[in-house]
Amino acid sequence: MKLIALDVGTKRIGVAKADSKVRIAIPYNAIEVNGEEFQKISSLARAWDIDNFVLGMPRSNEGNETKQSTYVRKFAKELKRQIPEAKICFQDESLTSVEAEKRLKGRKKTTKKGDIDSEAAAIILQDFLEEKTGKTTSRAAAAGHKTIKGKGPRRHGFVRVLLVLLVLLVLAGGAAFVYYTHNLRPVAEIDCENNTADACRPTTFLVESGSGISQVANQLKEAGLIRDPLSFQIYFRLNSHGEHLKAGEYSFNQSLSVQRITELLLHGADSVFSFTVLPGDTMLNIRNNLINAGYTKEEVDEAFQHDYSKESYGWVFEGYPEDATSLEGYLYGETYEFFTDDDVETIVGRFIEEFAKIVREEDLQAKFAVHGLNLYQGITLASVVQREAGNTNDMAKVAQIFYNRLDAGMNLGSDVTASYAADLIDPDRTIYTDNISILDIDSPYNTRKNPGLPYGPIANPSVSALEAVANPDGSLSDMFFFLTGDDGKMYYAADDAGHQANIQNYCQKMCNIAL
Repeated sequence: MKLIALDVGTKRIGVAKADSKVRIAIPYNAIEVNGEEFQKISSLARAWDIDNFVLGMPRSNEGNETKQSTYVRKFAKELKRQIPEAKICFQDESLTSVEAEKRLKGRKKTTKKGDIDSEAAAIILQDFLEEKTGKTTSRAAAAGHKTIKGKGPRRHGFVRVLLVLLVLLVLAGGAAFVYYTHNLRPVAEIDCENNTADACRPTTFLVESGSGISQVANQLKEAGLIRDPLSFQIYFRLNSHGEHLKAGEYSFNQSLSVQRITELLLHGADSVFSFTVLPGDTMLNIRNNLINAGYTKEEVDEAFQHDYSKESYGWVFEGYPEDATSLEGYLYGETYEFFTDDDVETIVGRFIEEFAKIVREEDLQAKFAVHGLNLYQGITLASVVQREAGNTNDMAKVAQIFYNRLDAGMNLGSDVTASYAADLIDPDRTIYTDNISILDIDSPYNTRKNPGLPYGPIANPSVSALEAVANPDGSLSDMFFFLTGDDGKMYYAADDAGHQANIQNYCQKMCNIAL
Protein backbone atom coordinates (compact mmCIF):
# COMPACT_ATOMS: atom_id res chain seq x y z
CA MET A 1 0.00 0.00 0.00
CA LYS A 2 1.28 3.46 -0.96
CA LEU A 3 0.66 6.47 1.28
CA ILE A 4 1.00 10.24 1.26
CA ALA A 5 1.61 12.07 4.54
CA LEU A 6 0.73 15.74 5.04
CA ASP A 7 2.06 18.00 7.78
CA VAL A 8 -0.73 20.58 7.53
CA GLY A 9 0.14 24.18 8.33
CA THR A 10 -1.52 27.50 7.62
CA LYS A 11 1.30 28.67 5.32
CA ARG A 12 2.80 25.44 3.98
CA ILE A 13 1.95 21.77 3.82
CA GLY A 14 4.80 19.32 4.19
CA VAL A 15 4.52 16.28 1.91
CA ALA A 16 6.05 12.81 2.15
CA LYS A 17 5.29 9.47 0.54
CA ALA A 18 6.06 5.83 1.25
CA ASP A 19 5.27 2.26 0.27
CA SER A 20 4.20 0.11 3.22
CA LYS A 21 6.28 -2.76 1.79
CA VAL A 22 9.49 -0.73 2.03
CA ARG A 23 8.44 1.25 5.13
CA ILE A 24 10.72 4.19 4.38
CA ALA A 25 9.10 7.64 4.30
CA ILE A 26 10.52 9.98 1.65
CA PRO A 27 10.00 13.77 1.96
CA TYR A 28 8.77 15.69 -1.07
CA ASN A 29 8.61 19.40 -1.89
CA ALA A 30 6.34 21.36 0.45
CA ILE A 31 3.17 22.95 -0.97
CA GLU A 32 2.35 26.61 -0.36
CA VAL A 33 -1.12 27.37 1.04
CA ASN A 34 -2.35 29.81 -1.62
CA GLY A 35 -5.75 28.49 -2.72
CA GLU A 36 -4.27 25.91 -5.09
CA GLU A 37 -3.05 23.46 -2.44
CA PHE A 38 -5.83 20.90 -2.90
CA GLN A 39 -5.36 20.91 -6.66
CA LYS A 40 -1.63 20.28 -6.23
CA ILE A 41 -2.23 17.51 -3.69
CA SER A 42 -4.75 15.92 -6.04
CA SER A 43 -2.23 16.09 -8.91
CA LEU A 44 0.43 14.40 -6.78
CA ALA A 45 -2.01 11.68 -5.72
CA ARG A 46 -2.89 10.96 -9.35
CA ALA A 47 0.74 11.03 -10.48
CA TRP A 48 1.76 8.62 -7.72
CA ASP A 49 -1.50 6.61 -7.99
CA ILE A 50 -2.11 6.99 -4.24
CA ASP A 51 -5.42 7.57 -2.44
CA ASN A 52 -4.29 6.80 1.13
CA PHE A 53 -3.48 9.90 3.20
CA VAL A 54 -1.94 10.24 6.66
CA LEU A 55 -2.42 13.64 8.29
CA GLY A 56 -0.45 14.72 11.33
CA MET A 57 -2.79 15.49 14.24
CA PRO A 58 -1.19 18.02 16.61
CA ARG A 59 -1.56 17.45 20.36
CA SER A 60 -0.69 19.51 23.42
CA ASN A 61 1.83 18.26 25.98
CA GLU A 62 -1.12 16.83 27.91
CA GLY A 63 -2.28 14.90 24.86
CA ASN A 64 -5.29 17.11 24.12
CA GLU A 65 -6.31 18.51 20.73
CA THR A 66 -5.53 22.15 19.99
CA LYS A 67 -6.75 24.89 17.66
CA GLN A 68 -4.37 23.52 15.07
CA SER A 69 -6.04 20.11 15.49
CA THR A 70 -9.39 21.70 14.56
CA TYR A 71 -7.72 23.29 11.53
CA VAL A 72 -6.37 19.89 10.43
CA ARG A 73 -9.80 18.26 10.78
CA LYS A 74 -11.37 20.99 8.62
CA PHE A 75 -8.56 20.49 6.12
CA ALA A 76 -9.28 16.74 6.05
CA LYS A 77 -12.97 17.34 5.31
CA GLU A 78 -12.11 19.61 2.40
CA LEU A 79 -9.53 17.10 1.13
CA LYS A 80 -12.21 14.40 1.16
CA ARG A 81 -14.56 16.70 -0.73
CA GLN A 82 -11.93 17.47 -3.34
CA ILE A 83 -10.78 13.82 -3.62
CA PRO A 84 -13.82 11.63 -2.87
CA GLU A 85 -11.83 8.42 -3.18
CA ALA A 86 -9.31 9.55 -0.54
CA LYS A 87 -8.84 7.36 2.53
CA ILE A 88 -7.67 9.57 5.41
CA CYS A 89 -5.99 8.54 8.67
CA PHE A 90 -4.66 10.74 11.46
CA GLN A 91 -1.33 10.23 13.21
CA ASP A 92 -0.84 11.84 16.60
CA GLU A 93 2.21 14.08 16.55
CA SER A 94 3.91 16.80 18.52
CA LEU A 95 7.15 18.72 18.03
CA THR A 96 7.77 17.03 14.67
CA SER A 97 8.98 20.33 13.22
CA VAL A 98 11.59 20.62 15.99
CA GLU A 99 12.75 17.05 15.35
CA ALA A 100 12.77 17.68 11.59
CA GLU A 101 14.94 20.77 11.97
CA LYS A 102 17.41 18.85 14.12
CA ARG A 103 17.69 16.11 11.52
CA LEU A 104 18.17 18.50 8.63
CA LYS A 105 20.85 20.49 10.47
CA GLY A 106 22.74 17.27 10.86
CA ARG A 107 22.63 16.65 7.10
CA LYS A 108 23.23 20.07 5.55
CA LYS A 109 24.28 23.55 6.52
CA THR A 110 21.26 25.49 5.28
CA THR A 111 17.62 24.48 5.32
CA LYS A 112 14.45 26.09 4.00
CA LYS A 113 11.19 26.16 5.92
CA GLY A 114 9.63 23.99 3.24
CA ASP A 115 12.36 21.37 3.82
CA ILE A 116 11.48 21.29 7.51
CA ASP A 117 7.77 20.87 6.76
CA SER A 118 8.40 17.96 4.38
CA GLU A 119 10.83 16.32 6.78
CA ALA A 120 8.15 16.65 9.49
CA ALA A 121 5.68 14.91 7.14
CA ALA A 122 8.24 12.12 6.65
CA ILE A 123 8.54 11.72 10.44
CA ILE A 124 4.75 11.55 10.76
CA LEU A 125 4.56 8.93 8.03
CA GLN A 126 7.49 6.93 9.43
CA ASP A 127 5.83 6.88 12.85
CA PHE A 128 2.56 5.77 11.27
CA LEU A 129 4.22 2.95 9.31
CA GLU A 130 6.24 1.64 12.22
CA GLU A 131 3.28 1.92 14.59
CA LYS A 132 1.15 -0.16 12.25
CA THR A 133 3.84 -2.80 11.94
CA GLY A 134 4.42 -2.92 15.69
CA LYS A 135 7.94 -1.51 15.50
CA THR A 136 9.18 1.32 17.72
CA THR A 137 10.02 4.49 15.84
CA SER A 138 13.39 6.14 16.17
CA ARG A 139 11.76 9.15 17.88
CA ALA A 140 9.90 6.95 20.35
CA ALA A 141 13.05 4.97 21.05
CA ALA A 142 14.95 8.17 21.71
CA ALA A 143 12.20 9.45 24.01
CA GLY A 144 12.15 6.16 25.92
CA HIS A 145 15.90 6.29 26.31
CA LYS A 146 15.68 9.68 28.04
CA THR A 147 13.37 8.34 30.74
CA ILE A 148 15.90 5.75 31.98
CA LYS A 149 17.48 6.94 35.22
CA GLY A 150 20.19 5.55 37.44
CA LYS A 151 23.00 3.18 36.60
CA GLY A 152 22.22 -0.34 35.59
CA PRO A 153 24.54 -3.25 34.89
CA ARG A 154 27.15 -2.65 32.22
CA ARG A 155 25.36 -4.96 29.83
CA HIS A 156 22.46 -2.51 29.85
CA GLY A 157 24.80 0.27 28.82
CA PHE A 158 26.20 -1.96 26.09
CA VAL A 159 22.68 -2.67 24.83
CA ARG A 160 21.95 1.03 24.81
CA VAL A 161 25.07 1.66 22.75
CA LEU A 162 23.96 -1.01 20.27
CA LEU A 163 20.51 0.54 20.06
CA VAL A 164 21.99 3.98 19.42
CA LEU A 165 24.26 2.55 16.72
CA LEU A 166 21.30 0.75 15.15
CA VAL A 167 19.24 3.95 15.12
CA LEU A 168 22.14 5.83 13.55
CA LEU A 169 22.49 3.15 10.86
CA VAL A 170 18.76 3.30 10.11
CA LEU A 171 18.86 7.08 9.90
CA ALA A 172 21.94 7.01 7.70
CA GLY A 173 20.35 4.41 5.45
CA GLY A 174 17.14 6.44 5.24
CA ALA A 175 19.06 9.61 4.44
CA ALA A 176 21.01 7.77 1.73
CA PHE A 177 17.80 6.41 0.22
CA VAL A 178 16.21 9.87 0.22
CA TYR A 179 19.33 11.31 -1.41
CA TYR A 180 19.32 8.54 -4.04
CA THR A 181 15.64 8.88 -4.98
CA HIS A 182 15.93 12.67 -5.09
CA ASN A 183 18.72 12.39 -7.64
CA LEU A 184 16.61 10.19 -9.93
CA ARG A 185 14.24 13.09 -10.56
CA PRO A 186 14.62 15.35 -13.62
CA VAL A 187 16.97 18.30 -13.34
CA ALA A 188 13.99 20.49 -14.29
CA GLU A 189 10.62 19.13 -13.17
CA ILE A 190 8.44 20.81 -15.80
CA ASP A 191 6.07 19.70 -18.56
CA CYS A 192 7.79 20.32 -21.89
CA GLU A 193 4.68 19.81 -24.02
CA ASN A 194 4.44 23.06 -26.07
CA ASN A 195 6.94 24.65 -23.70
CA THR A 196 9.79 26.83 -24.97
CA ALA A 197 11.67 27.08 -21.67
CA ASP A 198 15.44 26.60 -21.79
CA ALA A 199 15.14 23.33 -19.87
CA CYS A 200 12.97 21.93 -22.69
CA ARG A 201 15.44 22.68 -25.46
CA PRO A 202 16.97 19.49 -26.85
CA THR A 203 20.62 18.81 -26.09
CA THR A 204 22.60 16.58 -28.43
CA PHE A 205 24.34 13.89 -26.40
CA LEU A 206 26.84 11.54 -28.04
CA VAL A 207 27.59 8.07 -26.68
CA GLU A 208 30.69 6.75 -28.42
CA SER A 209 31.23 3.08 -29.09
CA GLY A 210 32.93 1.39 -26.14
CA SER A 211 31.87 4.05 -23.61
CA GLY A 212 31.38 2.76 -20.08
CA ILE A 213 28.49 3.66 -17.80
CA SER A 214 30.78 5.61 -15.43
CA GLN A 215 32.06 7.77 -18.28
CA VAL A 216 28.55 8.38 -19.64
CA ALA A 217 27.24 9.26 -16.18
CA ASN A 218 29.91 11.92 -15.74
CA GLN A 219 29.21 13.31 -19.22
CA LEU A 220 25.49 13.50 -18.49
CA LYS A 221 26.26 15.44 -15.32
CA GLU A 222 28.56 17.83 -17.19
CA ALA A 223 25.83 18.40 -19.78
CA GLY A 224 23.38 19.30 -16.99
CA LEU A 225 21.08 16.37 -17.79
CA ILE A 226 21.24 14.49 -14.46
CA ARG A 227 21.67 15.47 -10.82
CA ASP A 228 24.26 12.95 -9.64
CA PRO A 229 26.53 10.51 -11.59
CA LEU A 230 26.70 7.88 -8.82
CA SER A 231 22.91 7.70 -8.40
CA PHE A 232 22.59 7.36 -12.17
CA GLN A 233 25.10 4.50 -12.25
CA ILE A 234 23.31 2.67 -9.43
CA TYR A 235 19.93 3.00 -11.14
CA PHE A 236 21.30 1.95 -14.52
CA ARG A 237 22.98 -1.17 -13.14
CA LEU A 238 19.88 -2.15 -11.16
CA ASN A 239 17.57 -1.75 -14.14
CA SER A 240 19.62 -2.65 -17.21
CA HIS A 241 19.18 -6.41 -16.57
CA GLY A 242 22.52 -7.15 -18.15
CA GLU A 243 21.88 -5.07 -21.27
CA HIS A 244 24.50 -2.55 -22.41
CA LEU A 245 23.96 1.07 -23.36
CA LYS A 246 23.89 1.65 -27.10
CA ALA A 247 26.21 4.06 -28.91
CA GLY A 248 24.69 6.86 -30.93
CA GLU A 249 23.61 10.49 -30.98
CA TYR A 250 20.73 11.20 -28.60
CA SER A 251 18.48 14.22 -28.08
CA PHE A 252 17.83 14.83 -24.38
CA ASN A 253 16.46 17.73 -22.34
CA GLN A 254 16.44 18.57 -18.64
CA SER A 255 12.85 17.41 -18.10
CA LEU A 256 13.84 13.75 -18.55
CA SER A 257 14.14 11.58 -15.46
CA VAL A 258 16.96 9.09 -14.91
CA GLN A 259 14.45 6.35 -15.67
CA ARG A 260 13.62 7.82 -19.07
CA ILE A 261 17.26 8.50 -19.98
CA THR A 262 18.13 4.92 -19.02
CA GLU A 263 15.32 3.55 -21.21
CA LEU A 264 16.56 5.57 -24.19
CA LEU A 265 20.20 4.55 -23.70
CA LEU A 266 19.22 0.88 -23.54
CA HIS A 267 17.00 1.02 -26.63
CA GLY A 268 19.31 3.13 -28.80
CA ALA A 269 19.36 6.60 -30.34
CA ASP A 270 17.12 5.67 -33.27
CA SER A 271 14.70 3.71 -31.13
CA VAL A 272 11.96 6.34 -30.67
CA PHE A 273 9.24 7.44 -33.04
CA SER A 274 6.31 9.86 -32.66
CA PHE A 275 2.70 8.95 -33.34
CA THR A 276 -0.16 11.44 -33.35
CA VAL A 277 -3.83 10.80 -32.70
CA LEU A 278 -5.87 13.86 -33.62
CA PRO A 279 -8.81 14.92 -31.43
CA GLY A 280 -11.99 13.66 -33.08
CA ASP A 281 -10.14 11.02 -35.09
CA THR A 282 -11.78 7.63 -35.67
CA MET A 283 -10.48 4.13 -35.08
CA LEU A 284 -10.44 3.57 -38.84
CA ASN A 285 -8.03 6.47 -39.40
CA ILE A 286 -5.88 5.46 -36.44
CA ARG A 287 -5.75 1.88 -37.74
CA ASN A 288 -4.59 3.09 -41.16
CA ASN A 289 -1.96 5.36 -39.60
CA LEU A 290 -0.56 2.49 -37.52
CA ILE A 291 -0.31 0.37 -40.67
CA ASN A 292 1.45 3.25 -42.44
CA ALA A 293 3.86 3.41 -39.50
CA GLY A 294 5.04 -0.11 -40.36
CA TYR A 295 2.77 -2.45 -38.40
CA THR A 296 0.86 -5.20 -40.19
CA LYS A 297 -2.92 -5.27 -40.50
CA GLU A 298 -2.96 -8.44 -38.42
CA GLU A 299 -0.96 -6.83 -35.60
CA VAL A 300 -3.18 -3.76 -35.52
CA ASP A 301 -6.47 -5.67 -35.66
CA GLU A 302 -5.32 -8.06 -32.94
CA ALA A 303 -4.37 -5.15 -30.69
CA PHE A 304 -7.77 -3.49 -31.25
CA GLN A 305 -9.51 -6.74 -30.28
CA HIS A 306 -7.50 -7.15 -27.05
CA ASP A 307 -9.39 -6.84 -23.75
CA TYR A 308 -7.94 -3.80 -21.98
CA SER A 309 -10.56 -3.76 -19.22
CA LYS A 310 -8.32 -5.92 -17.01
CA GLU A 311 -5.49 -3.37 -17.02
CA SER A 312 -4.94 -0.88 -14.19
CA TYR A 313 -6.80 1.76 -16.20
CA GLY A 314 -9.62 -0.66 -17.08
CA TRP A 315 -12.06 1.19 -14.81
CA VAL A 316 -12.50 3.69 -17.63
CA PHE A 317 -14.75 1.16 -19.39
CA GLU A 318 -17.52 1.72 -16.80
CA GLY A 319 -20.89 1.27 -18.53
CA TYR A 320 -19.30 -0.44 -21.56
CA PRO A 321 -21.94 -2.82 -23.03
CA GLU A 322 -21.23 -6.55 -22.80
CA ASP A 323 -21.74 -7.03 -26.53
CA ALA A 324 -19.55 -4.05 -27.51
CA THR A 325 -16.14 -4.69 -29.09
CA SER A 326 -14.99 -1.30 -30.36
CA LEU A 327 -12.39 0.94 -28.69
CA GLU A 328 -13.84 3.97 -30.44
CA GLY A 329 -13.93 6.88 -28.02
CA TYR A 330 -11.11 5.61 -25.79
CA LEU A 331 -8.05 6.42 -27.95
CA TYR A 332 -7.09 9.83 -26.66
CA GLY A 333 -5.86 12.43 -29.14
CA GLU A 334 -2.27 13.41 -28.38
CA THR A 335 1.26 13.16 -29.81
CA TYR A 336 3.04 10.18 -28.26
CA GLU A 337 6.55 8.78 -28.31
CA PHE A 338 7.11 5.04 -28.58
CA PHE A 339 10.08 2.73 -28.94
CA THR A 340 10.40 1.10 -32.34
CA ASP A 341 10.19 -2.34 -30.72
CA ASP A 342 6.91 -1.53 -28.91
CA ASP A 343 4.07 -3.75 -30.10
CA VAL A 344 0.68 -2.34 -31.11
CA GLU A 345 -0.92 -3.59 -27.90
CA THR A 346 1.48 -1.39 -25.91
CA ILE A 347 0.69 1.59 -28.14
CA VAL A 348 -3.08 1.19 -27.92
CA GLY A 349 -2.82 0.64 -24.17
CA ARG A 350 -0.99 3.96 -23.90
CA PHE A 351 -3.82 5.74 -25.75
CA ILE A 352 -6.38 4.32 -23.33
CA GLU A 353 -4.21 4.97 -20.26
CA GLU A 354 -3.84 8.62 -21.26
CA PHE A 355 -7.59 8.84 -21.77
CA ALA A 356 -8.18 7.36 -18.30
CA LYS A 357 -5.92 10.04 -16.79
CA ILE A 358 -8.00 12.78 -18.43
CA VAL A 359 -11.25 11.23 -17.19
CA ARG A 360 -9.89 11.05 -13.65
CA GLU A 361 -8.32 14.52 -13.66
CA GLU A 362 -11.54 16.13 -14.91
CA ASP A 363 -13.73 13.99 -12.60
CA LEU A 364 -15.92 13.16 -15.60
CA GLN A 365 -17.73 10.18 -14.06
CA ALA A 366 -19.26 12.39 -11.38
CA LYS A 367 -19.98 15.25 -13.79
CA PHE A 368 -21.72 12.98 -16.31
CA ALA A 369 -23.75 11.38 -13.52
CA VAL A 370 -25.26 14.80 -12.71
CA HIS A 371 -26.87 14.65 -16.17
CA GLY A 372 -27.99 11.04 -15.79
CA LEU A 373 -25.24 9.54 -17.94
CA ASN A 374 -22.76 6.82 -17.07
CA LEU A 375 -19.19 7.17 -18.30
CA TYR A 376 -19.77 5.24 -21.55
CA GLN A 377 -22.84 7.33 -22.38
CA GLY A 378 -21.00 10.56 -21.60
CA ILE A 379 -18.12 9.56 -23.89
CA THR A 380 -20.62 8.64 -26.61
CA LEU A 381 -22.38 12.02 -26.46
CA ALA A 382 -19.02 13.83 -26.34
CA SER A 383 -17.95 12.07 -29.55
CA VAL A 384 -21.08 13.38 -31.30
CA VAL A 385 -20.47 16.90 -29.97
CA GLN A 386 -16.86 16.64 -31.18
CA ARG A 387 -17.92 15.93 -34.76
CA GLU A 388 -20.87 18.36 -34.82
CA ALA A 389 -19.36 21.51 -33.30
CA GLY A 390 -17.30 23.69 -35.60
CA ASN A 391 -14.99 24.84 -32.80
CA THR A 392 -14.46 24.39 -29.07
CA ASN A 393 -16.40 27.56 -28.21
CA ASP A 394 -19.60 26.01 -29.57
CA MET A 395 -19.26 22.58 -27.97
CA ALA A 396 -21.03 23.38 -24.68
CA LYS A 397 -23.91 24.97 -26.63
CA VAL A 398 -24.30 21.95 -28.91
CA ALA A 399 -24.17 19.67 -25.86
CA GLN A 400 -26.99 21.64 -24.22
CA ILE A 401 -29.17 21.34 -27.35
CA PHE A 402 -28.63 17.56 -27.42
CA TYR A 403 -29.65 17.39 -23.75
CA ASN A 404 -32.75 19.44 -24.59
CA ARG A 405 -33.70 17.01 -27.35
CA LEU A 406 -33.16 13.96 -25.16
CA ASP A 407 -35.21 15.47 -22.33
CA ALA A 408 -38.05 16.32 -24.74
CA GLY A 409 -38.14 12.77 -26.16
CA MET A 410 -36.90 13.94 -29.55
CA ASN A 411 -34.40 12.05 -31.66
CA LEU A 412 -30.86 13.34 -31.32
CA GLY A 413 -31.04 13.86 -35.09
CA SER A 414 -27.29 14.11 -35.67
CA ASP A 415 -26.16 13.86 -39.29
CA VAL A 416 -22.64 12.84 -38.26
CA THR A 417 -23.97 9.68 -36.59
CA ALA A 418 -25.55 8.62 -39.90
CA SER A 419 -22.29 9.40 -41.70
CA TYR A 420 -20.36 7.25 -39.19
CA ALA A 421 -22.83 4.40 -39.72
CA ALA A 422 -22.24 4.63 -43.47
CA ASP A 423 -18.46 4.54 -42.93
CA LEU A 424 -18.85 1.28 -41.02
CA ILE A 425 -21.11 -0.39 -43.56
CA ASP A 426 -20.02 1.19 -46.82
CA PRO A 427 -16.70 3.05 -46.43
CA ASP A 428 -16.25 3.44 -50.21
CA ARG A 429 -19.79 4.83 -50.62
CA THR A 430 -20.76 2.39 -53.37
CA ILE A 431 -24.16 1.65 -51.79
CA TYR A 432 -25.06 4.88 -49.98
CA THR A 433 -24.26 7.44 -52.64
CA ASP A 434 -26.27 10.48 -51.53
CA ASN A 435 -27.27 12.25 -48.33
CA ILE A 436 -30.87 11.03 -48.42
CA SER A 437 -29.83 7.37 -48.43
CA ILE A 438 -27.17 7.97 -45.75
CA LEU A 439 -29.61 9.72 -43.40
CA ASP A 440 -32.03 6.79 -43.84
CA ILE A 441 -29.37 4.10 -43.17
CA ASP A 442 -30.51 1.22 -40.96
CA SER A 443 -27.96 1.25 -38.12
CA PRO A 444 -28.07 1.57 -34.31
CA TYR A 445 -25.61 4.47 -34.76
CA ASN A 446 -28.04 6.51 -36.87
CA THR A 447 -29.77 8.96 -34.52
CA ARG A 448 -31.77 10.44 -37.38
CA LYS A 449 -33.86 7.26 -37.30
CA ASN A 450 -33.37 5.91 -33.78
CA PRO A 451 -34.17 7.57 -30.42
CA GLY A 452 -31.59 8.19 -27.71
CA LEU A 453 -27.83 8.10 -28.02
CA PRO A 454 -26.05 6.20 -30.80
CA TYR A 455 -24.97 2.65 -30.01
CA GLY A 456 -21.51 3.88 -29.01
CA PRO A 457 -18.93 6.62 -29.62
CA ILE A 458 -18.45 7.72 -33.21
CA ALA A 459 -15.01 9.30 -32.68
CA ASN A 460 -12.37 9.86 -30.02
CA PRO A 461 -13.44 13.06 -28.24
CA SER A 462 -11.11 15.78 -27.08
CA VAL A 463 -11.05 17.01 -23.49
CA SER A 464 -13.00 20.08 -24.70
CA ALA A 465 -15.85 17.91 -26.00
CA LEU A 466 -15.85 15.83 -22.82
CA GLU A 467 -15.98 18.97 -20.69
CA ALA A 468 -18.79 20.36 -22.85
CA VAL A 469 -20.95 17.32 -22.09
CA ALA A 470 -19.99 17.56 -18.42
CA ASN A 471 -20.79 21.31 -18.28
CA PRO A 472 -23.30 22.24 -21.04
CA ASP A 473 -24.23 25.86 -21.70
CA GLY A 474 -27.48 26.34 -19.78
CA SER A 475 -28.19 29.65 -21.52
CA LEU A 476 -29.51 27.62 -24.49
CA SER A 477 -32.00 25.58 -22.44
CA ASP A 478 -34.83 26.61 -24.80
CA MET A 479 -33.01 25.83 -28.07
CA PHE A 480 -33.51 22.63 -30.06
CA PHE A 481 -31.81 23.26 -33.43
CA PHE A 482 -28.38 24.34 -34.65
CA LEU A 483 -26.40 24.48 -37.86
CA THR A 484 -23.00 25.59 -39.11
CA GLY A 485 -23.40 28.41 -41.59
CA ASP A 486 -21.47 29.08 -44.75
CA ASP A 487 -19.43 31.62 -42.76
CA GLY A 488 -18.30 28.95 -40.27
CA LYS A 489 -20.46 30.34 -37.47
CA MET A 490 -23.11 28.33 -35.65
CA TYR A 491 -26.75 29.44 -35.59
CA TYR A 492 -29.37 28.27 -33.10
CA ALA A 493 -33.15 28.12 -33.13
CA ALA A 494 -35.93 27.23 -30.70
CA ASP A 495 -38.21 25.61 -33.30
CA ASP A 496 -38.20 24.19 -36.81
CA ALA A 497 -39.48 27.42 -38.32
CA GLY A 498 -36.48 29.29 -36.93
CA HIS A 499 -34.19 26.49 -38.07
CA GLN A 500 -35.52 26.64 -41.63
CA ALA A 501 -35.02 30.40 -41.61
CA ASN A 502 -31.39 29.90 -40.53
CA ILE A 503 -30.90 27.43 -43.38
CA GLN A 504 -32.33 29.95 -45.87
CA ASN A 505 -30.28 32.85 -44.53
CA TYR A 506 -26.97 31.28 -43.59
CA CYS A 507 -26.58 27.75 -44.96
CA GLN A 508 -26.93 27.47 -48.71
CA LYS A 509 -23.65 25.60 -49.20
CA MET A 510 -22.79 23.85 -45.94
CA CYS A 511 -26.25 22.33 -45.53
CA ASN A 512 -25.92 20.60 -48.90
CA ILE A 513 -22.42 19.24 -48.44
CA ALA A 514 -22.02 15.48 -48.89
CA LEU A 515 -21.95 13.50 -45.64
